[in-house]
Amino acid sequence: MGNEKLKPMLFSTMKNYNTKQFSQDVIAGIIVAIIALPLSIALALASGVRPEEGIYTAIVAGFLIAFFGGSRVQIAGPTAAFATIVAGIVAKKGMSGLMMATLIAGVLLILMGVLRLGALIRFIPYTITTGFTAGIAVTILIGQFKDFFGLSYPKGTVTIETADKINAFIKNISTVNVAAVIVGLISLLVLIVWPFINKKIPGSLIAVIVGIVIVKVFKLNVNTIGDLYTISNKLPSFRLPEFSISIFKDTFKDGFTIAILAAIESLLSCVVADSMINSHHRSNMELVAQGIGNIGSALFGGIPATGAIARTAANIKNGGRTPISGMIHSIVLILVLVILMPYASLIPMPVIAAILFLVAYNMCQWRTFVHLCKTAPKSDIIVLVTTFVLTVAFDLVIAIEIGMVLAIILFFKRMSEESQINGWKYYDPDEDPDGPDLRIIPKEVRVFEIWGPMFFGDASQIATIDFKDFTKVIILRMRGVPALDATAMHSLEQFYERCKKNDITLVFSHVNKQPWRTMEKGKFIEKAGKENFRPNIDDAIDWATKICEKNKKDN
Repeated sequence: MGNEKLKPMLFSTMKNYNTKQFSQDVIAGIIVAIIALPLSIALALASGVRPEEGIYTAIVAGFLIAFFGGSRVQIAGPTAAFATIVAGIVAKKGMSGLMMATLIAGVLLILMGVLRLGALIRFIPYTITTGFTAGIAVTILIGQFKDFFGLSYPKGTVTIETADKINAFIKNISTVNVAAVIVGLISLLVLIVWPFINKKIPGSLIAVIVGIVIVKVFKLNVNTIGDLYTISNKLPSFRLPEFSISIFKDTFKDGFTIAILAAIESLLSCVVADSMINSHHRSNMELVAQGIGNIGSALFGGIPATGAIARTAANIKNGGRTPISGMIHSIVLILVLVILMPYASLIPMPVIAAILFLVAYNMCQWRTFVHLCKTAPKSDIIVLVTTFVLTVAFDLVIAIEIGMVLAIILFFKRMSEESQINGWKYYDPDEDPDGPDLRIIPKEVRVFEIWGPMFFGDASQIATIDFKDFTKVIILRMRGVPALDATAMHSLEQFYERCKKNDITLVFSHVNKQPWRTMEKGKFIEKAGKENFRPNIDDAIDWATKICEKNKKDN
């Protein structure tokens, strides 16, 4: 994976491209564009930006990521994972802050790809990605209560953090608009039932049409997008960011968060897509493409983008097999923007809330969450629940930072528990019936088996090895030690000095490659004597016996 080419998948797929595949890509691109339309609007509103900015993102980032991407079928655009982060940045730092954060994220993503860091994303534990994904889903859900229930908040109500949103919802629960709840429930019903009727036409589009018709026909007093936002059907236009060192410093942390999340989400989507089409993506090229796409989106008035798993899956199911389908999805959205965007003002807000409820439900992976809580080791459950709670209560940055630190600490704790040093027991051959099956070793020789990696978490165990006054040779059997770090090496050197002081020879049996290299580098093999490193336990016992015999002769 680290040596893969930085070559867009588009150029590789064009070699055997034909008209049949083109027609399939066109159909898939059109269907994905229809799915992306209501989702892009809903996700833009959930992100605290204007409806058309969601479509700008799907057009610009969607096209660039398909063109430069490392996947055959990835569809990119605004995703639910970013909604709460973007909303927080917009509320605190405005659109110029978001633009700078997205540009920073784009540059970081390109660097990650160029430096071949695509493979490193797999080191983020599954419990952390599951925890923060479920956390984001809950924050999206809570963020839509206001529109679903048609509540009206007094001017100046702060609703940036999740706690603020819950507080405002409880305080203003008396302003519930029954008509809004009815429209929201009908929309939710359509979204749930429609896939059983027709899988080709997305339920979100039908829910939007049904919602508009109900509000218009019954003249219901329900907020629409047009009541709250001014809608533009203009094409995205190029704009340069305001740049200053202070803005850069202020938004770097946000840019870093967007970059990490975009990398995780897009590569996760690529892995899911690979399993569906039996292919392999180029992870580093995909990161470069995500960077280019996010820079393009920011410069043309969009918001952060990443690979969208649901839209990518829809692309595959409808016959899309090359990046052409992703590019066509963007071109179709340009036509939709110009022709249909004015009608988006008619969409009732409870419909948008219902669409996002379903997005949050599909995203939360509650079955996986519950399954992990039932079956995973305690340390993994701690990481999962902590990441989830921190994502909801604070934000994604704190959740990932603390989640990673916790995961690392608990991993080391678990590894140190797995590592052990056991001394061989002595049996009297006359008394023990198993005697003939056991190895016969001189009384002056002690054998200790070491299991598990020897690292700083358990290096102190070496100091606990004890010996008798008559012990002349200690054999350390190391066949079960895959790795040895500097701290464990230091403990081993101290133990060697202790043995030397007590006139005890240290013999090593079956030292594996990595520990051998570490010992060689530290000149420990030279110090302990190369002849005292034996290939197996039988050889080590024979060698120890010879040392004991020689000592007896010398004395």
